Amino acid sequence: MERRTAQPRDGWQETVEEQGLVYPLTRHPDGSLRPYWDESAYYVFSLPEVEALEETVEELHAMCLAAAAHIVEQDRFADLGITDPRLAGLVAESWRRRAELPSLYGRFDLRYDGTGPAKMLEYNADTPTSLVEAASPQWFWMEERFPGADQWNSLHERLVDAWRRQAALLPPGPLHFAHSDGDELGEDLMTVAYLRETAEQAGIATEALSVERIGWDRLAGRFVDDRLRFIRSCFKLYPWEWLTTDKFGPHVLDTLDNGGGTGTTCWIEPAWKMLLSNKALLAVLWELYPGHPNLLPSYLDGPRELAEPGGAGYAAKPLLGREGAGVTLHEAGAPPVRREDACCYQELAPLPDFDGNRVVLGAWVVENEAAGLGIRESAGPVTDEYARFLPHVIL
Repeated sequence: MERRTAQPRDGWQETVEEQGLVYPLTRHPDGSLRPYWDESAYYVFSLPEVEALEETVEELHAMCLAAAAHIVEQDRFADLGITDPRLAGLVAESWRRRAELPSLYGRFDLRYDGTGPAKMLEYNADTPTSLVEAASPQWFWMEERFPGADQWNSLHERLVDAWRRQAALLPPGPLHFAHSDGDELGEDLMTVAYLRETAEQAGIATEALSVERIGWDRLAGRFVDDRLRFIRSCFKLYPWEWLTTDKFGPHVLDTLDNGGGTGTTCWIEPAWKMLLSNKALLAVLWELYPGHPNLLPSYLDGPRELAEPGGAGYAAKPLLGREGAGVTLHEAGAPPVRREDACCYQELAPLPDFDGNRVVLGAWVVENEAAGLGIRESAGPVTDEYARFLPHVIL
C-alpha cells in the first residue's frame, strides 16, 4: 500500500459529475469549497495484498453473521438499545427468515496501513454511502490514467447479479427506491439512483420517490407512493432506527413483510440488518472471537483495561452514530470517562498517517462476497463529513 501524488485531469469536476458524482466538492466550516473527489493523489496496492484483504473482509462478514445469530439466540437486543419487545421480535423474525428477504450490500471500515492485519473499525450494513464514487468514477479514472491496470472493484457487476438472483424474492409490482429530501448534497439521491439503475439492468421494474412523499392509506392500511399506488417493496436509504421511531413507525411495524406473506411492505435492507449496523456488534464480536487479529478489543460496560495505566486508550462510539458523529477519543493514561449515552468502547487504533493524511479503507460486500474498495482521507483523527475520497489502483 503506497500513496502517490498526481496531477488532476483537466476538467475533472465535470467528468466525475457526468459519471454520477454530483457532489465533487465539500463546503467546509469556513465557507470554502474543497474537493471531496480528490485525484491529486491515489493509492497503489499489490494483487496479493488485495487478495488477502478480500479474504479478511469475507471472514469478518461471516463472523458478523455469527454474532447476529448469537444476539438473536441469546435475546441480547437490549445491548443494542432495542428495548421495544415488539421491535425485537420482528428483528428476530426477520433474521430467522433472512433467506426469504432481499438483502444487498454493506461496507466495512478498516484500519490498514499495508504492514499488519487490517482491523475492523465498524460495519455499516444498513445505509452505507460512498458507493457511487467507489463503483463508477474511480473505475473510469483508472481506465484513463492507468489503461491495462486493475482495481479492487467489481461492484457494478456484483450489484446487478445480486438483483437478478434476488428478483424472485420481491413481491409483485415495481420496486420503489426512496431517498430523503433532507439530503442537501445529493449524495443520498445519487446513491439511490445508482442502485435503481443496477436493479433496472437486472430486469426489475422500478419507481423513484422520496421518503417524505411516502403516504399512508388509512382505509387500506397500506403505504402508498405519490401516485397512490401500494408500495409492496422499497429500497430505502433511510436508517431503520429512524424508520421505526418517526410518526409512521407503528405502521411500519404493523405492515412489515418479514417473509412468508406476513405483511404488505418489504423493506430493503431488511430489519435484521439492524443487528449489523449497531456498534454493539463490535463488543459482541470481541466476546465471541477474543484476540482475533482483525478485531479490536471492544466493550459495552466501559473501557475496562483500555483506560488503565499502560492501556492502549479507547474510542467511545455511540451505538448508532454516523460520519464520526459523537465519537470521542481518549489517549492512553487519560482518566477514564464513562459516557451517559449508550456507547461501544473500542481500543484506540489511530488511523494510518500518509503524508499527513489519515486514511480509512471502505471495503464493500455484496450479498456475502467482497466486492470493492473505496478510500477516504481526513485531516483529523476521525473520518467525518469533511473527508475526501481518493481512487486506487492495483499495480
